[in-house]
Amino acid sequence: MSQNKLLIDIGSTYFKVCANGNIEQHFRDFNKDIFDDLTSKCNETISKFKKDEVFICSSANGGLTTLIIGVTNSFSLKFATNIAYNSGINIINTVLYQDIDTTSIPSDLIDVVIIVGGINSVSNVFDEKLFNFLQNLNYSNVVFAGTTQDAEYLNSNIKNLVVIENIINNKLHVVEEPLKEYLTNLYQADIEGKEDIKHLYDLTSNQIYSTPYIVNKTLPLIDTKFAAVNPFILIDIGGATTDIHYSKDLSMDNMVTQNEYDRLVFKKLGVYKSKESLIFAAKNNEFVYELLAHLKVTENIFNEDSPKALRVLMQLAIFLVLYKVSDAHPLYIKLKLNLLKSIVLTGGITKVLTFDEATDIISFFYKKILNSDIYPSIIMDYDYDIWTLGITQQ
Repeated sequence: MSQNKLLIDIGSTYFKVCANGNIEQHFRDFNKDIFDDLTSKCNETISKFKKDEVFICSSANGGLTTLIIGVTNSFSLKFATNIAYNSGINIINTVLYQDIDTTSIPSDLIDVVIIVGGINSVSNVFDEKLFNFLQNLNYSNVVFAGTTQDAEYLNSNIKNLVVIENIINNKLHVVEEPLKEYLTNLYQADIEGKEDIKHLYDLTSNQIYSTPYIVNKTLPLIDTKFAAVNPFILIDIGGATTDIHYSKDLSMDNMVTQNEYDRLVFKKLGVYKSKESLIFAAKNNEFVYELLAHLKVTENIFNEDSPKALRVLMQLAIFLVLYKVSDAHPLYIKLKLNLLKSIVLTGGITKVLTFDEATDIISFFYKKILNSDIYPSIIMDYDYDIWTLGITQQ
C-alpha cells in the first residue's frame, strides 16, 4: 500500500476510507450529502492529508443506461453492444432498425442513445422512422457512430447529436476506441456532474474516477493480495449495481481487444437502491422456486425486511449475474464459466454472506445450470478493499 496517500471509495450505501493501509467503513447517512457525511465521520483522518494525496472513486451514481439502434444484428448491433458493455454501460434495450416502427418505446429516462449502422461507402441508411422514434423517447444524450455519408443528414435532424467515427470499417471489422472513449467520458461526466460528488473536489486535486473503472485497474494486480488463479472473474455486489469483471479470454464473442480485462454493469441487480428490480428479476427467473427451495425459504422472503432476507437477496444476486453471462441467457455476453478457476467476491456482499453461504449458491448454479459438480475456488474480499490496489494506477 502506498504511503502518505488517502484513498476514498464512495458507494451507494457505504463509503470506505483507507489511510496507509488502515480501512474505515461507514454506512452512509442518506439525510446528509456525501461531503458532509464523509467529513463528519472521517475529518480527523482526512485533515492529515494534502489535496494531492487524496484519491477518490465513486459508484454512487449507479451507472448509465443506454438504448442502441442498429441496422443489423450480426454487425452494427453486435459491435455496439459489445463496446457498450465493456465501457460499463447498462443496456436496457436494442432496436433493429427494420423493426423500429413496431418497437415499444421505454418510458424510463435513457442516459444515452447509440445509433449505428452502415459502412462508410453506403448512404441513405436512415430515414424519418428514426426521427419519429427519437421524438417519443426520453433521453439525455445521443451519439451516432455509423456511416459517414448519413452523418450530416442525421446531424441536421437530431438535436445535440454527437457524431463520432464509425464503429464498422469497410472490411466489416470493429473500430472500438471512439465509441468506447465517448461512453467512458460520459460515465465520468455523470459522476462529476452529481452535486454530492462535485463537492468532493474540495478534498482532492486528483480526478475522481468511477469505482468499476478503478476495480478493472486492480485486476492485473489481484494476485498480490489474493490467491486468485487465472482465469477468474470478480463479482462486486453493492447497493445500486452488481458489476462483473472478467478476463477477455473468457468471452465467447469478444471483439474488444485493447484491455486485458472488461466489465459488465447490471444497474438493476443491487440489493438496496435497486432491490425491487432485483426481486422482479428473481421472480421472473425459471429457476427461482427451485432456488428458494434449495435455500429453505419461500417467496414470502421477498416481503421481509430482515437479515435473513438480505442474505437471500445477496445469494440471488450471485445466481442471477452468473445466469446472465451463461449459455442459459441469450441477451448478454457469454462467458466460458466452465473454464473458471476462481471467483472473487467483493462489495457489500462480503459484509453479509459467509463463505459457506456464497459457496452454497455458486455450487447450486454450477450443478443446475452447467451440470457440473465441480466449481471454481471462491475468494471473499472481507476487508472490502480490493479497489485500493488500482486507485493510484493511473
